Amino acid sequence: MWYAIVSEDVENSLSKRQTARPAHLERLEILKNEGRLLVAGPFPAIDSETPGDAGFTGSLVIAEFDSLEAAQTWADADPYIEAGVYEKVVVKPYKKVLP
Repeated sequence: MWYAIVSEDVENSLSKRQTARPAHLERLEILKNEGRLLVAGPFPAIDSETPGDAGFTGSLVIAEFDSLEAAQTWADADPYIEAGVYEKVVVKPYKKVLP
């Protein structure tokens, strides 16, 4: 089943994001290569695809896992958590309807 992992950043998280980004992306690449990643990306802090120093306010990952528990375990191991980027992470079942 698909699961949505919605994360909210702490304030001024940009430098922490930049430090942990390679390890964060490596995990997403694994999901992608396994055919389990629907979409992933950050929420820009301003109305721009390239927010510069404004940074980001959080992230969204929608990926396939065997259970809610498995999705939560994967989310809990995100390098952004260890780096102090995320203030809050919510994992919910997700039903893809379109496209």
